Amino acid sequence: MFKLTVCLLTYNSERLLHDVIPPLITIADEFVVIDSGSTDKTINICEEYGLTPIYNPYNMHGEQMNVAIHHSSNDWVLCVDSDEIFDESTLNFIRTLKTGETPPAEYGWRISRYWYVLGEQTRTIYPISSPDFPVRLFNRNHARFNLRPVDDKVEGTGQTYTIPGHVRHDTFYSLHEVFSKLNSYTTRLVKYQKVRPSVARGIISAIGAFFKWYLFSGAWRQGKVGAVTGLYATLYSFLKYFKAWYQYQDNKESVADKHTDSHTV
Repeated sequence: MFKLTVCLLTYNSERLLHDVIPPLITIADEFVVIDSGSTDKTINICEEYGLTPIYNPYNMHGEQMNVAIHHSSNDWVLCVDSDEIFDESTLNFIRTLKTGETPPAEYGWRISRYWYVLGEQTRTIYPISSPDFPVRLFNRNHARFNLRPVDDKVEGTGQTYTIPGHVRHDTFYSLHEVFSKLNSYTTRLVKYQKVRPSVARGIISAIGAFFKWYLFSGAWRQGKVGAVTGLYATLYSFLKYFKAWYQYQDNKESVADKHTDSHTV
């Protein structure tokens, strides 16, 4: 038997919090909310459930999750994003796990996470297939999130098991959200990770992504949702190389300007 701390990240999350928080409260012995500066009703909604968010400025997702883990007073943590809704099957499994024999500290559990785009379940969302199975329940003394700028994951667990269920990942709820995250993810990727600066490579990569993630994956069968996920994959593949190229050109011009100024002086 063990106690569990639920670690939840929020930022302008009022849209789904009334669906996200209540199920989690039923399995939480402790509830840690880390908020990165919400300006909507997120804080008020959390307080309705007796939760007091802790402010921490956002840099990267993995880093933010590690902050939440640091605030846990229990060894076992369940890490959740504010657009992930846990179903009863997942909750029942965790309840049974908690009341059984305490597992080895190196064990970890993966949630069965199904992605939804524009309100519809989708089979693919670049760069993964749906469902995916991220490790989210683990012992904080043995594991932490890595600091990858995009698509971070938990590292340090030994043997992992998949929790049966259907965790609804209700991301990309509008076209505006799709393009906002597309811009955010590709900018962060170029800022924190080395990407080859090449427009040509971006074009080739985008063409490959269109065929793989729209045509070959069967996303075209999903109508407008498939078109959106296909476009997302195509633009993501192009923009990460284009932004790297653009940044490289800016840096070259900056160096050239400094060199010219030094000769002028």
